[in-house]
Amino acid sequence: MGRGQERGAGRGGGRGPGRMGGPKAAGPGGYCICPNCGHKVPHQVGQPCYQMSCPKCGTQMIRE
Repeated sequence: MGRGQERGAGRGGGRGPGRMGGPKAAGPGGYCICPNCGHKVPHQVGQPCYQMSCPKCGTQMIRE
């Protein structure tokens, strides 16, 4: 390799997805769903679905 052509040098460098490529939030809309019984409730802004319990069976909800 020539000068300035080292492995990993330059744009990207082969280190993952790069800037702004990390995990993304699901946003304000959508639903929380129970993985046990399938019950759906609208997602409440500011409250993660995993902190909610299903009103039907009490199981921890997940984001749809």
